Amino acid sequence: MSDDTDDAQSPRRLNSLEDRNAVVESALDKAIKRGDFDDLPGLGKPLSGLHSSSDPDWWIKQKMDSEGISGVAPAAFQLRKENAVLEDTVDAFSTESDVRDYLAGFNARVREAVMDLRDGPPVFTPPRDVEKEVAAWRQRRSAKKNDTGTEAAPEEEFTDTESVGSPRRWWHRFRR
Repeated sequence: MSDDTDDAQSPRRLNSLEDRNAVVESALDKAIKRGDFDDLPGLGKPLSGLHSSSDPDWWIKQKMDSEGISGVAPAAFQLRKENAVLEDTVDAFSTESDVRDYLAGFNARVREAVMDLRDGPPVFTPPRDVEKEVAAWRQRRSAKKNDTGTEAAPEEEFTDTESVGSPRRWWHRFRR
């Protein structure tokens, strides 16, 4: 056994930046010769926005816009934004259980953000009182129904099952 065979099998050490660049360039040249880059999407098209902006993060913002990605912000900012449009969001729901579920999720996100002290600005968004918000939702919904002159359908009537007890069927009312 000779020392020459051991040297040929051991990996080459890249001690300098020039050695690393040479290895990368040779790997790229081999890939180009094999045709690995021939049918890539966007081949021959210029990168849009490359020279039009002085913002160093232009490319990630452009990617987020093209992919439709939103809501990437610290929890304090997301919750503040969500809190500002909470009434409009809640008004889009048609049942009380959906409103309660959404408010419970909102309050859970607020509590989680307050307890998470790892990063980001402090959270000043308070949790919402579910009962008060549901009552306000009912008032807004009934005011909207009165403005349009339509009556609520039987499945959309607002009954608080906790205060009334068990819900009664309409035909049970006439049995007495």
